[in-house]
Amino acid sequence: MRDPFQNPFPTSDVARHAIWDMLVTRDIDAFLAADWSLVAQDFVEDGFIGIDGRRDENPDNWRLSFPSLAAYRDEWLRQAKDFASQSFAEDPRAAIFATTTLEYIEINGELALARKKFDGGLKKSDGSFDVMKWQTVYYCRLHQGRWKICGFTGYLPNPMGSN
Repeated sequence: MRDPFQNPFPTSDVARHAIWDMLVTRDIDAFLAADWSLVAQDFVEDGFIGIDGRRDENPDNWRLSFPSLAAYRDEWLRQAKDFASQSFAEDPRAAIFATTTLEYIEINGELALARKKFDGGLKKSDGSFDVMKWQTVYYCRLHQGRWKICGFTGYLPNPMGSN
């Protein structure tokens, strides 16, 4: 059984280890703190693009919702603040880590393609369940000596073909 807090890439696999830390540990911790400053340096601002798959497998329905890093940052903060206002019946950090997998990172030169998946959810204090079942494909680039996110296609069904 996998340890959801354990980076699956050995430290000797420097690139994949760093990308996993960026996309899983730092992202989750920053989101829970609703603190963009914890991840701001993980992005390449110039040319950033984010596609919202709208949990739809048909690319005709996807939208260029984040034509800039600022647009994505604003939506990320809105979602993080909304999440922080909710009450859960379990530890949100542990539940999000348990729900998240990032096991495949393709590297080609100074570019990387990382596939982050969510499959599960969180129990809310009112007895309901907040379903987390989507995936994001991140485009990363070695930029100024470290791996950073230069774009993504996200909010895709997990698995594809499931809707």
